[in-house]
Amino acid sequence: MQSELIEKLGIKYPIIQGAMSWVADPSLVSAVSNAGGLGILACGHATADTVRELIRETKALTDKPFGINVLLLSPHVDAVVKVVCEERIRVVTTGAGSPGRYMEQFKAVGTVVIPVVASVALARRMQQDGADAIICEGMEAGGHIGRTTTMNLVPQVVDAVSIPVIAAGGIADGRGVAAIMSLGASAAQLGTRFVVAYESNAHRNFKDSILKAKDIDTVVTGLITGHPVRVLRNKLTRQYLKVEKEITSDEKPDFDRLEAIGKGALKRAVVDGDKDTGSFMSGQSAGLVKKEQSCEEIIHELMYEYKEVIKKQAELLSL
Repeated sequence: MQSELIEKLGIKYPIIQGAMSWVADPSLVSAVSNAGGLGILACGHATADTVRELIRETKALTDKPFGINVLLLSPHVDAVVKVVCEERIRVVTTGAGSPGRYMEQFKAVGTVVIPVVASVALARRMQQDGADAIICEGMEAGGHIGRTTTMNLVPQVVDAVSIPVIAAGGIADGRGVAAIMSLGASAAQLGTRFVVAYESNAHRNFKDSILKAKDIDTVVTGLITGHPVRVLRNKLTRQYLKVEKEITSDEKPDFDRLEAIGKGALKRAVVDGDKDTGSFMSGQSAGLVKKEQSCEEIIHELMYEYKEVIKKQAELLSL
């Protein structure tokens, strides 16, 4: 496949792995990139020295392009951006703000900048700030989400900007890839499907929770805080939602109670596999994920299914 975005990213297939904290490590990222997709390192609030170590570990595992997600709210963001530029990373994705103030640094070393957005207004702003492409994430995604579905958000963003759009949220097979391509996207970003890859170091309990999930097994927490998060249901989510109800009627909601419940919960899920108090961030597509595969097998299967869907649609048009 050839497109402006694929050429810019230096990849073979229009498949991008989501930057999932504690999951998107050098092992997973390098495997995705080696398979022809684009692996994205998640650095979260890591220090600049730690980020450099992650980058160099990934470089030792692949000679293919990969990216890194820069969390703009990190207290170390200035130093992290400096490291990313020094290491000449091909692609940077960003979240929690605008990368505008770092754009000159990124452009100076040829880094492709791709912010994650959940609204048309933010997509327009990112284009004005100099973004090379946009990751448009619908509310079906796992982790932090917006309020609009992928099906509705993607075509509106495609119409609103002139740069390539990458669709994310609810995509787990080739049918999903075909659907977002039909909406005008240039590539698909997947997270949940890659959590269960052989090369993923996520805890066995996390993988099993996704593999066993049904269509209704995710829930959104944090709506009253303005920072909603989609996760798999468990004891933690029941407790969190109970406290949300209790403080909703308060004149001054005590959000500290919610923060205390969620503190460290993602690490407890991914690293420790704590099925009760871990935050198992997962998209609604978990119900479509039924088997473990290598990253290469996942990407090849996605592309095969995508091509089969397109062929069938072409056959219908020729009738």
